[in-house]
Amino acid sequence: QVQLVESGGGLVQAGGSLRLSCAASGSILNIYHMAWYRQAPGKQRELVARVTSIRSTNYADSVKGRFTISRDNAKNTVYLQMNSLKPEDTAVYYCQVVTPTSAYWGQGTQVTVSS
Repeated sequence: QVQLVESGGGLVQAGGSLRLSCAASGSILNIYHMAWYRQAPGKQRELVARVTSIRSTNYADSVKGRFTISRDNAKNTVYLQMNSLKPEDTAVYYCQVVTPTSAYWGQGTQVTVSS
């Protein structure tokens, strides 16, 4: 069984920063990619950023230049550094970990950006 524990969400003013963390534990033999998604009220879940096993990254156009995804393989942890936050970044953020056999999701952490 694999468990993902997220932390770092909260309330911040526009222009501020937050750093999200997601630690994976359990029966993990190999992790392919790690990613962050978000879901705002009334909207579909969308990919925010992804980092592969060789640390190549891709980002949603809306966060390019503001967000940075990184991973620590020794700790099975993925991070999302969010700078210059905007009210439209308000959402529940979910981490995802993909292994050779399955994909796992965190429980979600709320990020609220006030104007």
